[in-house]
Amino acid sequence: MDRRQLFRATGLGAMAAATAPLWAEAAEMRAQRPNIIFILADDYGIGGVGCYGGRFRTPHLDALAQSRIRFEHCWSAPLCGPSRAQCLTGRYGFRTGVVDNGTGGRLRADRETTIARVLQQAGYATAVAGKWRQLAYLTNPAEARAWGFDEYIAWGVGAKTDRYWNPVLDRNGTVLTGVEAKYGPDLLHEFAVDFIGRHKDRPFFLYYPMVLIHGPILRTPDSTEGSDHYADNIAYMDKIVGRLVAELDRLNLRERTLVVFTGDNGSVGKHTLGGRLIEGAKGSMLEGGSRVPLIASWRGTTPAGQVVPDLTDFSDFFPTFAELAGAKMPEGVTIDGHSFAERLRGRPGAPREWAYVQLGAERYVREPRWKLDQSGQLFDMREAPFRQIAVAAETAGEEAQSARRRLQGVLDRLMAQDEWRGRESQKPAKAKKSGAKKKARAKG
Repeated sequence: MDRRQLFRATGLGAMAAATAPLWAEAAEMRAQRPNIIFILADDYGIGGVGCYGGRFRTPHLDALAQSRIRFEHCWSAPLCGPSRAQCLTGRYGFRTGVVDNGTGGRLRADRETTIARVLQQAGYATAVAGKWRQLAYLTNPAEARAWGFDEYIAWGVGAKTDRYWNPVLDRNGTVLTGVEAKYGPDLLHEFAVDFIGRHKDRPFFLYYPMVLIHGPILRTPDSTEGSDHYADNIAYMDKIVGRLVAELDRLNLRERTLVVFTGDNGSVGKHTLGGRLIEGAKGSMLEGGSRVPLIASWRGTTPAGQVVPDLTDFSDFFPTFAELAGAKMPEGVTIDGHSFAERLRGRPGAPREWAYVQLGAERYVREPRWKLDQSGQLFDMREAPFRQIAVAAETAGEEAQSARRRLQGVLDRLMAQDEWRGRESQKPAKAKKSGAKKKARAKG
């Protein structure tokens, strides 16, 4: 008796037919709840990525973008501290109080809800691998759990931490020293691969804030004598992304895993796109300070080879990941993010109309064509990211005047919701020296 005859004789065929829709529904639900790997490169703007027109070779990132989806317009904050707080909470800096690299201690687990905690509550295994600086430190497993992470390996333990060749790392409460022969980014990668392998049969969320390519720019394991170490660092970061994707392929997880890659702020120094100089860099309120790459890959779900013009900012990751995971959003909390989950599913959705960027007391609202800052200065951004053109109020045409009114309304509305003003007792002491603020901005 063959298998079909057995099913018919025992009545299992009817049972299978009856339960087939349930199996299909369960499979669809699994597909709708992907594993999520959120990779955050350090000091890495659009000028560092080949597929955006940068001069550096990034074959693995380019392949990831070509195989799935690349966003043209994503804005972080111009420094890592406020960027990381924004993407973890889905809230702008004026709500969390983290508006520069000196205010990261304001982010407290008893006051803010991270995307990791939301996904953890939805049944995801969660982990962070990498940099947790400029925010309240991860110093023990209890603190990690308070932030929503089941496991962690944190770079930045102790005052003398070396980013690359002599790192001090804390892995789930155990401080790792004596790892001089190991390259720090490789140690973080090994943790990430181990975490993925142990949780491949259930949904997982890996927050992967890399230490590459932040200075000091040192040799990598692949560097040769006389090579350009800056290009080497980009190449090694790209290589690690490729190794991670290859591991997902080996475990047959690509169809079940969303990989999102971005940078925490603009690049350091002068970068170009298509040979043209980008205006501004890390720490600047010019375009180069906040324009970062955004690449997303979820094989079989995100459309292949698509370049998307939608506006996105760093508050958008929280609601996007929560929606894809079927997670419950925190109650009584204002989330500034705008989910782009529909775009990842191959549908247009309803993209946001403007993006918001803040660093300290400086801020601006940005549309595709126009930008308005806190002083009321309007800029025409048709030549961005290479140049912003100041628009004088007395010579502005009707289109510019309409944009000014529209953006001023957004800025006024956001400032009216400032939840940090009035907390004078919790504000950090002012720097004693005029150069202290500039020095703090350069760190990270």
